[in-house]
Amino acid sequence: MTQRRNISSGSKWEPLLGYSRAVVAGNTVYVSGTVGAAADGSVPEGAYAQSSRALEIIRDALAQAGADLTNVVRTRLFLTDMADFDAVAKAHGEAFGEIRPATTIVKVAGLVDAAFVVEIEAVAMI
Repeated sequence: MTQRRNISSGSKWEPLLGYSRAVVAGNTVYVSGTVGAAADGSVPEGAYAQSSRALEIIRDALAQAGADLTNVVRTRLFLTDMADFDAVAKAHGEAFGEIRPATTIVKVAGLVDAAFVVEIEAVAMI
């Protein structure tokens, strides 16, 4: 069996739902779908701010796994409104412009809380 290590962000949802912020399995890091909640639980205003914050959380999880954004090979972005595409693309481009992982963008009916407009997940190889 491949070595596995769970990484926690300390979110109240992890034990409730039974998931980890990220899981390291062998040389692969799987980062769960991540919304842009601030450390105090508040929700930043706007798609760019939420995307930027979600990417910070992903960056932190990757660091705990011994990786960084340059190790990301795949991202998936879930938007509640495609009108937010440019703002989300700007934040994603700032993080991954030179890295250029395989990326999928999907419009969804909603996220865990109506205040969230974007959720991002990532896969990295270390």
